[in-house]
Amino acid sequence: MTAIFDKGRLDPCPDPFNLAAYVLRHADDLPDKIALAILSLSGSERWSYARLKAAVLGTGNGLLQSGLQPGDRLLLRLGNTVDFPLLYLGAIAVGIIPVPTSSQLTEPEVVKLVGIIQPKAVAKAPNITCPQTIGCQIIAQDEYRSFRDLPPAEFALGDPNRLSYILFTSGTSGKPAAVMHAHRAIWARQMMWKDWYDLTDQDRLLHAGALNWSFTLGTGLLDPWTIGATSLIPADGVELSALPLLLKRHDATIFAAAPGVFRRLTNGASALHLPKLRHGLTAGEKIPASVRESWTQATGTKVYEAFGMSECSTFISGCPGFPASDSLGRPQAGRRVAILGDDGPVPFGEPGAIAVAKDDPGLMLGYLDDAAATDAKLRDEWFVTDDVGIMHTDFSISYHGRRDDVMNAGGFRVSPIEVENILSTHPDIHEVACTDIEIKPDTRIIAAFYTSDHDLSEADLKAFAQANLARYKQPRVYQRVETLPRGNNNKLLRKALRQRATP
Repeated sequence: MTAIFDKGRLDPCPDPFNLAAYVLRHADDLPDKIALAILSLSGSERWSYARLKAAVLGTGNGLLQSGLQPGDRLLLRLGNTVDFPLLYLGAIAVGIIPVPTSSQLTEPEVVKLVGIIQPKAVAKAPNITCPQTIGCQIIAQDEYRSFRDLPPAEFALGDPNRLSYILFTSGTSGKPAAVMHAHRAIWARQMMWKDWYDLTDQDRLLHAGALNWSFTLGTGLLDPWTIGATSLIPADGVELSALPLLLKRHDATIFAAAPGVFRRLTNGASALHLPKLRHGLTAGEKIPASVRESWTQATGTKVYEAFGMSECSTFISGCPGFPASDSLGRPQAGRRVAILGDDGPVPFGEPGAIAVAKDDPGLMLGYLDDAAATDAKLRDEWFVTDDVGIMHTDFSISYHGRRDDVMNAGGFRVSPIEVENILSTHPDIHEVACTDIEIKPDTRIIAAFYTSDHDLSEADLKAFAQANLARYKQPRVYQRVETLPRGNNNKLLRKALRQRATP
């Protein structure tokens, strides 16, 4: 049997359709329910569903009055404030195309993105970097906040396949790509509600990520609102150490964060008393088994991870009904997923490229102004990712890293994830990442980079690896670093490790 998951497809997206209207559909039947709370240690800023919808449609009206037209692109240079979802959904409501960007970008990085997007306007917060002479209209904070009180605009309904918003990939290759998403992308996200989140309208979901990250935007805001739940978002400046208190104080039932956040919260913690918490959610990179276990020991709850990408969000995940431990989980009901070799789907148990059907409703429209890059990802009926996995007979999928991250040592191909999972169980290692490095022409070895309180004995580390890994999987070099290199969204930059190697 070949490694294909196909258990039926999601019903088609309604037509006509508008993403913002779908997200805010509960504002009329749950007008007084709290949709969003921006949390700080001194209190919270609360937004009901009715207030949120009115402000979104007022913002849409204001954007049109400022001179923007449907189809124009609006670059968002904002922090973790309610301004972000109001401008994002306000633009989509009236047919303007929002483009979220990381608040951590430098001025040269913003200039590069502006050259790609060519926005008609930029909505800018006072403390967020943006060139003074950006070559387009600047909408300042006082102006876009005044839009909230304007009369409501009408939702612009239309073809669910039309462009709704643009996201940038994380740019781990050094060249971020502009990913175009249709309005139907939000319709596809309902496949995550059961097969990842176990989300209900009674949940209070706290997400620790920045709002401009697609993981936070979808999981932390849009999905809870679509189902009628409550979103909890830490305010700008809230330290990670404060999250356990906020989770408890605000009765969070689900906690979502990158794997690194779970690691930091459990580092040195024997117990975290979170009586209302049902479980955690994580994505962005593979969570080490040791971190997952530490969280369960500290809280008594499980962490369910998901695999996805900017081009399709998440489509493989664990969930309470399928609590995968070592694997990513399995494809969500309604998806069609395969593991591909050079000649098509491989048998169960064999490695290959993770692929999702090219007609998946959550898949992007394509890369902006780059049809060649879009076509390069398509093969027959599949959109092929850069990630390697193995599908098992129960349809669970084990992750083996990105294709360009798979290590080659002595002619053997080795998954860095497998080696890292073992080394992360060493009692004195906090974090670890592995890659292969060239020590002489045509000779590569595995190197392990770790963080710890002090230098560790290389002999001890080699003995630990020898006891737990086949010889060809064992690192030949161990190097302590202050921190592992990470991008704006806390994703590990494995390629950058090679520049740090001192074999």
